[in-house]
Amino acid sequence: MRDLASRLPSSPGFWRSPLRGPRFTSVLGLVLLVGVPVLFVTGLLSYAAYNPGLSPVNDKTPDKGILGFYLFSWPTDPTWLYRLTQGVHVTLGLALIPVLLAKLWSVVPRLFTLPPVRSLAHALERISLLLLVGGALFEFVTGVLNVQLDYVFPGSFYPLHFYGAWVFFAAFLAHAALKTPAAVRNVRSMRDARRRHPDAADRTAGQAADQTPDQAADDLVAPAPDAPTVSRRGALWAVGGGSLLLLATGAGRSFDGPLRSTALLAPHGGAEPGGGPNGFQINKTAAYAGIDPAETGEEAWRLVVAGRSGTVRLARADLLRMRQHGAALPIACVEGWSTSDQAWRGVRLRDLAALVGFDGDPPDVFVESLQRAGSFRHGALRANQVADPRSLLALSVNGGTLSADHGYPARIIVPAAPGVLNTKWVARMTFGGLG
Repeated sequence: MRDLASRLPSSPGFWRSPLRGPRFTSVLGLVLLVGVPVLFVTGLLSYAAYNPGLSPVNDKTPDKGILGFYLFSWPTDPTWLYRLTQGVHVTLGLALIPVLLAKLWSVVPRLFTLPPVRSLAHALERISLLLLVGGALFEFVTGVLNVQLDYVFPGSFYPLHFYGAWVFFAAFLAHAALKTPAAVRNVRSMRDARRRHPDAADRTAGQAADQTPDQAADDLVAPAPDAPTVSRRGALWAVGGGSLLLLATGAGRSFDGPLRSTALLAPHGGAEPGGGPNGFQINKTAAYAGIDPAETGEEAWRLVVAGRSGTVRLARADLLRMRQHGAALPIACVEGWSTSDQAWRGVRLRDLAALVGFDGDPPDVFVESLQRAGSFRHGALRANQVADPRSLLALSVNGGTLSADHGYPARIIVPAAPGVLNTKWVARMTFGGLG
């Protein structure tokens, strides 16, 4: 029985790696202490960019309650704002995966310690740890699946990721409050030990000569470690190298030219969709969205614009006869990819609002697409977005007519808005119908 017990994960002797220890874990923890809050804040900014308080159509988490306390009207300046915040969110999230996995590996013995609960304080710590580990795995897994456009999880990505983020971050804060002081002390002791024993700086044994008695007794340290095959410093370099590799192969999706081809692990890192004026990244093709070419022909398609003074129907030729304006704007999507500025040209949204009785400050607008399925086949824009002179119903891009995949016969383009709110294949616009 005693021999069997030693072979169970609950036995300290089961875990034999000489790499585990408070210092190794502390370095990884301090990296996450910096990175996770950045992920959380940029994630909340992404949610705010959808303007969920504007209309139920934009709100994918209608039961958020007080979790929406921070929401604000998303601005249109700078035009690259969403490109920056969501690019950082996704690219940093990918880069932190090796750090997170190494951190979880380093503390896995604590998940099996017996007895599982020794006191009320210990029970609270264990609960926070379970929420932290579960929340971290859930958030990173759903985030990666979203980047890859693999929606294999049940339910909608938006509420799952949103509520999961709050659970994860609450547990993260509780864990950080408990562990950060010890982590800082451990990292300082590593620095001091290297100064005192430069010849022992690369040791891997849990009972290295420069450990304090408290550290040597830490439950992460193997009492009978196996022979080392890599030093702790080497392991940290391997983790850091993995993070840098993911950073390099993820960040390319936010740039054009040769760098874009370096996004090896992302579905948007390959060749652009053709060449010419429309040769830049898309998320959905017209075929994928179920757009029937017969509906977008010159004879069939009409834009319906509704507002205070009634409804008007405009053919594409009518729109082309209106005063045309240009704007250089990027497209940035929640999956973390973006394009550089494209030269859009079309009719200002505020000019369309004026056609239906809003000559002064334009109101919010509800935009509907020919697309018949999907979460964002329609969307709402705030008044400040409609009023911006760079917000267009675009008819052409980079000097050429819109392609079917880029939203022909007409699409929305708004500065700093998430890509899904730049509705393609626009069929109807209702101004002032959201209040």
